[in-house]
Amino acid sequence: MAVRTRIRRLALRVALGALAALYSAPARGQDAAQPKPDEKPTFDIYGFVMLDVGQNFKQIDPNWFDTLRVTRLPKSEKEFGENDSSFASVRQTRFGVKSSTPVEHFGALKTIFEFEMFGTGVDEGQTTIRLRHAWGELGKVGAGQYWSPFTDPDAFPNSLEYWGPTGIAWYRNVQFRYTPVDDGYNTFMIALERPGASGDQGNYANRIELSGIKARFPMPDATVAYRIKHEFGYFRFAAQIREINWDDTVADQYDLSGSARGWGINLSSGLNLGKAKKDVLHLAVVFGEGIENAMNDSPVDIGIKTNSSDPVKPLLGTPLPIVGTHIFLDHTWNKRFTSTVGYGRQDIKNSNGQAPDAFHVGQYALGNVLYSPAPNAMMGGELQWGRRENNSDGFHSDGLKFQFSFKYNFAAHLGGQ
Repeated sequence: MAVRTRIRRLALRVALGALAALYSAPARGQDAAQPKPDEKPTFDIYGFVMLDVGQNFKQIDPNWFDTLRVTRLPKSEKEFGENDSSFASVRQTRFGVKSSTPVEHFGALKTIFEFEMFGTGVDEGQTTIRLRHAWGELGKVGAGQYWSPFTDPDAFPNSLEYWGPTGIAWYRNVQFRYTPVDDGYNTFMIALERPGASGDQGNYANRIELSGIKARFPMPDATVAYRIKHEFGYFRFAAQIREINWDDTVADQYDLSGSARGWGINLSSGLNLGKAKKDVLHLAVVFGEGIENAMNDSPVDIGIKTNSSDPVKPLLGTPLPIVGTHIFLDHTWNKRFTSTVGYGRQDIKNSNGQAPDAFHVGQYALGNVLYSPAPNAMMGGELQWGRRENNSDGFHSDGLKFQFSFKYNFAAHLGGQ
């Protein structure tokens, strides 16, 4: 209870501090942030059309035919049929608009609205509109859906494959964010985010006693991030804490209600290698418990743990520990050619009530060569490999895919000086 009270107090302080910053006059020395008399609003339209074609040399989940998600690789022999299938997709195609309007005392009012065509959730496997960003900022305060502070958007490698490497924190979330420091070299932000988690009922998924379990989140997720930038690159620290509850709504002899606290640390860096800075090394390490839904490609946050000594609570929920690692190199050969190569991994410590075929370890690697024949046009080829290892049945499956892509960017800028 004491920890929960402190978290709620922190959330209240963040909200009050953000509101004070929003409505207060600028401090001395901040005149440079004021809009100049001749500044005018700007409006940008941008996006790209992208075609992905290729060959899956191994089995593939038909809903994820144009990705290499290690959590969706087969968990049993021939789960998705036979090996070898070709694919073609335009689901990476993207469209966005953003604006900037000078506002006295605050510098600028900024907005962004962006979507792509990659269906997930109820639209899994479909080519349909999927919201990426719906975001607004005024001064130090931002609200809407955007990158979570727990995510480092610069950590993603220059890959063709859409979903990207396992082992990194990667998600956009609905949030209220306060950024007291952002001077170009140091950035500090804190946010209250929409809570969410997943649960794995494992070996006991079909027990009637679990049919009435309902998830509940008594408070927002709290996230914080600090980024420092230098000539050699940058270093970024981020943290997250969250409360996850589940309520037993079935009136019987069991009480399967419970709660857990999720937490995570994300350390990431982008290093410019060599005097010519033609190489960028992306590094990241993520660790914590009950934060799987904040990861790029992870399964559930909560696992089942047996508790046979208690006749009322024979089963308990426990947050699953996770460690993710990520190392990728982006190399520029010349103004026409670039390449990316790297490896990512995640390890989950399963609970003793999870099924033998539950996800345990994921690995991911790729290498590519990309060619830009003209500005705003790109084509290239990429070889991708992934592996899924199950919890305790000894089974593992591999994914192997070659992808060739064509990408055509567009952009228009309106307004300004």
